[in-house]
Amino acid sequence: MKRKKPAGWGPGELPEQHYLVQPRHLAGSGDRRHVTEYLRAAGWKDRSKGDRVAFAAPDRSVVLGFDPHTPPGGWTISGRESATQPAWHATLTPQVPVEIVAGLTDALTQPRPAHAPDVWAPLRQQKWSRHQGRHVTAVSPDKNTWVRFHQNSPGQAHWWAGARTEHGRLWDAVFTSTTPMHLIQAFSTALADPQPVMRPRGHLPPTRQIRTTSVSVRPSELRAWEQARLNAARAAVWARNSLGKRPRTAPAPSRAQRYAGMNGRMR
Repeated sequence: MKRKKPAGWGPGELPEQHYLVQPRHLAGSGDRRHVTEYLRAAGWKDRSKGDRVAFAAPDRSVVLGFDPHTPPGGWTISGRESATQPAWHATLTPQVPVEIVAGLTDALTQPRPAHAPDVWAPLRQQKWSRHQGRHVTAVSPDKNTWVRFHQNSPGQAHWWAGARTEHGRLWDAVFTSTTPMHLIQAFSTALADPQPVMRPRGHLPPTRQIRTTSVSVRPSELRAWEQARLNAARAAVWARNSLGKRPRTAPAPSRAQRYAGMNGRMR
């Protein structure tokens, strides 16, 4: 006798255990396709070979890579010099959560905002403490993550963010002082976001400093949530190409936000 499947489920589909993890800055790296599939949907050129990731912006003004082999490995993002922008460079080590990396890389696909950027504003809104001295530093409420404008000497400076657990340093992100400020603000916004991120069973970091909630998720739901994110990228590209201006659309909700809206599914 064949087992009857609940209505709306795919063939043989069973829910899988995942975890909502807080704070996100200690959640572990996640699936880097969260970054790369969005860039591909936004029209970036995929030049990856094997497990080495390489993407270029449509106008070739920015290149992005991920190297899993050469120490320390991780993400590298470089912007070329233009008439209005000096060359810039960012490096993010492998354990930076992909949702935080995507805060930066998603912003690369969007028009530069008209307002003056403020890197500290998203951190201040989430109650990060700010310390003024030779180096201006903001520290997360759990004291495990920071953002610093590091002033080595006059004319020599860089932005540095990092996280640690009871086991030591977890990740680092470094931006040259010439990195466009709206990109660093996009990074700090994603870093300070209080929404949890989702990780599958077996992919939780080995630390006691995270909070987790077990949830059951169907594979079709995961695919639908990711597809909604990719559709948002394609729609933004289409709107810019068609109208020549930034579309007035709200960003796609995060996977955790969509999941939080589903009642009665948490275990």
